[in-house]
Amino acid sequence: MYKTIDLFAGLGGIRKGFELTGKCKNVLSAEIDRFACQAYEHLYKENPFNDVTSEKFKEKCKSLNYDIMLAGFPCQAFSIAGLKKGFLDTTRGTLFFDVAEIVRESNPKAVFLENVEGLTRHAKGKTFRIILNTLNEIGYYVLNTSTDICGELIYDVKDFIRNTKDFGLPQKRSRTYILAIRKDLIPTNYTFNKYPTGRDKIYNNLYDLLEKEVESKYYLSNKLWQTLQRHKANHSKKGNGFGYVIVNEGDNPISNTILATGGSGKERNLIRQPNCQYKKTLVGQGNEINPDGIRHMTPTEWGKLQGFINYAFVKDGIDEFSFPENMSNSQKYKLFGNSVSIPVIEQMAKFLISILEDLDGIK
Repeated sequence: MYKTIDLFAGLGGIRKGFELTGKCKNVLSAEIDRFACQAYEHLYKENPFNDVTSEKFKEKCKSLNYDIMLAGFPCQAFSIAGLKKGFLDTTRGTLFFDVAEIVRESNPKAVFLENVEGLTRHAKGKTFRIILNTLNEIGYYVLNTSTDICGELIYDVKDFIRNTKDFGLPQKRSRTYILAIRKDLIPTNYTFNKYPTGRDKIYNNLYDLLEKEVESKYYLSNKLWQTLQRHKANHSKKGNGFGYVIVNEGDNPISNTILATGGSGKERNLIRQPNCQYKKTLVGQGNEINPDGIRHMTPTEWGKLQGFINYAFVKDGIDEFSFPENMSNSQKYKLFGNSVSIPVIEQMAKFLISILEDLDGIK
């Protein structure tokens, strides 16, 4: 059983993906968002409140015997002023510096990092390169990389990106995944395969996960619906694609990326679902529901799009996923939007563990 630590844990989606392999046990978590901590403790019966930047937590990691670091760390800009002092110095003051410091001091067998797709383009690619170079500098081989005759890392950023839509869920969600193995574990001339590219479908398309009936509060008022239509029409005249999107149309519908910020993440994932019983119903500030049956997706539907609901927590046919009582919908949207797609993590975890098992077998 491989032991993991779960940094920037959120709802624990990365942890859960590794646990679904049946070969991992989480031994320490870190999260500081109050609502994420509440939900995490509710799900896993452990309080994850720890600050990755604190010396106390770093010492705890250093003294801990574990195998894989998991971290969905935030993307931050790095200074390039300290390059001559090494990449750890370059990242100082960012959360990735704390991740790298913990890795260097605690020496796990492997590192699994997840971030937005834009990480590979951030600061014209410098941020991504610094992250890979830092891992290399502290003794880890980053999968999908090689070195040129001068020792510089060579890679194609496309090899680090995978999309949720290819892993069984009807959501367009590209993310960056960085996997690294401690160099001293790797025999000379050992070769690695590329990341997995997909898995069987969990849902055929978006129609399979939409709720048949939802409360009236999810429907847009006619006033808001008219505002969104005007906004989209104005942008269309300017030649860009900004504005709302109705996603449950056509033969094979798929959602756009759901976002932690709500806002556009909700408006670019609208559902057309007329319900006669809501005719003349008032929502919001006393406005009638729109006549076209346009609604937001529900938190439950977002949970399905990420694999939390109706997948990862199903045990003996019973879905055990839930939020703490009285948690607001706005927090549910935020937590799901800020999380990972668990089926993607599960496939990546199987891939990483197969490598570790192979390397352990060679020893």
